[in-house]
Amino acid sequence: MRLALLSAAVWLSTAASAAPTVPEQQQWLDELAGKFELSQDALNQALAEAQYQQAIIDAMTRPAEGKPWHQYRPIFLTDKRIEQGAAFWHEHDTLLARAERELAVPAQIITAIIGVETYYGAHMGTYKVLDALYTLGFHYPPRGAFFRSELGHYLKLAEQQQWSLDEQKGSYAGAMGMGQFISSSYRHYAVDFNEDGHTNLFDATDAIGSVANYFHEHKWQPGEPVAHRAVVTDEQAAEALLSPALELDYSWAELAAAGVSTDAELAPDTPVKLLKLDGADGPEYWVVRHNFYVITRYNRSPLYAMAVYQLSEAIRQAHEQQP
Repeated sequence: MRLALLSAAVWLSTAASAAPTVPEQQQWLDELAGKFELSQDALNQALAEAQYQQAIIDAMTRPAEGKPWHQYRPIFLTDKRIEQGAAFWHEHDTLLARAERELAVPAQIITAIIGVETYYGAHMGTYKVLDALYTLGFHYPPRGAFFRSELGHYLKLAEQQQWSLDEQKGSYAGAMGMGQFISSSYRHYAVDFNEDGHTNLFDATDAIGSVANYFHEHKWQPGEPVAHRAVVTDEQAAEALLSPALELDYSWAELAAAGVSTDAELAPDTPVKLLKLDGADGPEYWVVRHNFYVITRYNRSPLYAMAVYQLSEAIRQAHEQQP
């Protein structure tokens, strides 16, 4: 079985990184040219400068979100990350307060996103964005169409921002800046928060404003809780309420009728979802609400959303304790 799995992994790796045929590549270039109003010369230049990176393909096959919750949580909920989050908040208190006031997104959520994504700007990625999007768009069939589209967005973004094509570095998936925006999100949600005529997500000011704007655009509800720890009295009934969908698929009345309880007082018609996580001491059940769903608009992993939420609460408590 071990040999069979190894052989399958090698086959998948080879298939994922196989170069497209000349007709395929030309078809993709034609599609990008039409969709993004790019010249063939611009596309040819991009492909001439881009370099295939096997490390990017390798990274795509082992995301942290594949870990169980009890292994995923300690990556982000550390004393150091919490302390530095409180320090980041203190340093940028005026900007975060302005983002709260103008965009109605709490400072702790903005800070936690930047903390999870780049350790408050310390680790914004080492891969050239051009290489990442080319490698995944042209050599990773499972999501090739998506990353080719992101390549088109990046080329337009480079044109708008007057970047050299290989200037920006980011994650293995081509995300950029302190908040790790993919190119389409950069173009759609980034804001010029310091009003200097540029949207620079590698700078804290625009990054804070842009993360807040992303959540604002996705209908963050100020003052509404994110999640409640739950107790389940009938595990069989609870299992029937679980689903891989991220949308809020039940009302609180329906969960309560199935034996789910929480210390929070919720109106019967409150939209909710039951979440089960693999805790160190057994299953953890959570009742999550609209703002949890909003966090999953940033990253579709429930583990990611829960890590952001719990880190944000820890940062808020640490910030309140500062002199």
